Amino acid sequence: MTPTQPTKTQPTSPIILYTFGPGFDLPEASPYCMKTEVQLKMAGLPYEKDFTGFPAAPKGKLPYIKDGAAIVADSTFIRQHLEWSYGVDFDAGYDVQQRALAWAVERMLEDHLGWAATKYRWLDPVNFAKGPAHFFDDAPEAIREKLRADTVAEVKQRLHGHGIGRHSDEDILFLGTRSLYSFSQLLGDKPYLLGETTCGADATAFGMLATVMTPYFDTDLRKAAESCSNLKPYLARMTARFYPDFVTQRQAA
Repeated sequence: MTPTQPTKTQPTSPIILYTFGPGFDLPEASPYCMKTEVQLKMAGLPYEKDFTGFPAAPKGKLPYIKDGAAIVADSTFIRQHLEWSYGVDFDAGYDVQQRALAWAVERMLEDHLGWAATKYRWLDPVNFAKGPAHFFDDAPEAIREKLRADTVAEVKQRLHGHGIGRHSDEDILFLGTRSLYSFSQLLGDKPYLLGETTCGADATAFGMLATVMTPYFDTDLRKAAESCSNLKPYLARMTARFYPDFVTQRQAA
């Protein structure tokens, strides 16, 4: 059984997508911002990006969108908004079982691998100093270091509250590696997660794998991903398809 294809419509004006912008040798510094931007590209909906929206973020996080009078926060609910408002079917051509698998994969990547990746980016002192610490470069010098320390403490508390932060470094690596290997096995030799065409979960996978595998950070989780022979070609395929200008810029650098 394949769900009926909805009737697609277009917004009356471009959707505003609030993101951090590029960083860490990535087209977007956040995997969730990459996910949403790729889904907007998949949907063929007009949008513009705004890098100044974090202070007004409804849930204190990016991304969020402004679509006419509607403000929608969280990448999962942004996807739902696009589907319901514009008749977008990100999983067109796939049956209900395949769609269920895609949802399960998304949850594994976002609610498991994503937290492991956060630990390596934010709680490793070398990676933090090289990367996220620069988010605060424009803050007043008198409070800059305190903001950095407070944010690291908040991230550590969130990881602890989630549960993954209660484990040892070795156990977190094991859990993250198992998610990577599981995705690799599900992908197999297919070009995309479910087959010959992309599904919505490919946007999520792209964002997470790009975050884990960026050469900007040196982590054991990145090494685990690189040991899966099909993940690097998958990442390159998705990057070339959805961020061709980024590929061109990187090749020219």
